[in-house]
Amino acid sequence: MQSISRAFAVLRALAVGPQGVTDVADHVGLPKSTVARLLTSLEAVDAVAQDDAGGDYRLGQGLIDIIGAAGADRSLLAAARPHLHSLVNQVGETAGVSVRADRTVYYLDQVEPESEVQVRSWTGEYCPMHLVPSGLVYLAHLGPQALDEYLSGELEATTANSMVDADALRTRLVQVASAGYVWVYEEFAIGINSAAAPVLNQDGTVVAALHVHGPAYRFPDPNRTHDIGLVLIEAASNLAQHLAGRAPLPI
Repeated sequence: MQSISRAFAVLRALAVGPQGVTDVADHVGLPKSTVARLLTSLEAVDAVAQDDAGGDYRLGQGLIDIIGAAGADRSLLAAARPHLHSLVNQVGETAGVSVRADRTVYYLDQVEPESEVQVRSWTGEYCPMHLVPSGLVYLAHLGPQALDEYLSGELEATTANSMVDADALRTRLVQVASAGYVWVYEEFAIGINSAAAPVLNQDGTVVAALHVHGPAYRFPDPNRTHDIGLVLIEAASNLAQHLAGRAPLPI
């Protein structure tokens, strides 16, 4: 019983975001050696994952699948997963779903294509909204006061391509709202291009974002950028209708 309680405490700690062994140990009040053993056991059953040796741990796909299967009609994870598979089949690159978390977006889940060259998994990560397409579609639908508050805060840059000028971002967000999707070219991470569209509630608020991303050397095909944007819009609309109970899951 004690081991189960401790394992659950570790999972709760990781639910707020990726952490190293020391951070988790401090969070749950257990010795570092005990936490390390628990993480090793949890990793063996895919409840947690570690992207790189010695790196931070995050919630694993096995646990995410279990969460998604619980109450599928109410779970964004479960509802989004078939739409992510559909996006992968249509676009040929990784597809993911994210939600807003204060000034960031949190990547809930992603589905990868069968390819020899893969980009890293972003599941469980937080990214500044102005640097990633999922965040930009959220910002494009904020009210004036909320947008002013965001743009008046720190706008960090992570690559030479990062857009951090508030006025330029305002102009861009008007275009995003009009187009219904947005592309980001190596603005958050060098070597990765991505696009996203918002999943809109009936009142026009964004409840989630769907995105596709891939290696910059092959993605996107310049002749398909608009077509991929339209595919994203359709997938986001279908997911919104499913969440509202107005549409079945894609086959």
